[in-house]
Amino acid sequence: MTLQHVALETAPADREPLVRFFALLGFVEVRPPASLQGRTRWVQREGLQIHLLFDDQPVAPPSGHVAIVERGYEAAMERLRAAGFEPEQRSQHWGAPRCFVRAPGGHRVEVMAAPPGGGA
Repeated sequence: MTLQHVALETAPADREPLVRFFALLGFVEVRPPASLQGRTRWVQREGLQIHLLFDDQPVAPPSGHVAIVERGYEAAMERLRAAGFEPEQRSQHWGAPRCFVRAPGGHRVEVMAAPPGGGA
């Protein structure tokens, strides 16, 4: 089984900043189907998509989060900091660096150098 996508609600003002944020982590924008255009934007990396759902009153759960494995972890930290984000380093429960970053619109994104267990 493979996780194909996650969906995050986004306000109009946060749409473009969120696309730029995920680009810092190697995601590129892809076109949603014609039937969904105007209601969502999609970004993708290595087959995983994040769907940004347009909502005038979006919900960003305070503790809920999306986790991304970033093999170029230190370079990603540099890109995020250079763009004005403040990665919050967390405990290395499985011996790999990881942090949380608050994305535009308030969503939490966990960035990990390796997944639990060290697999891909």
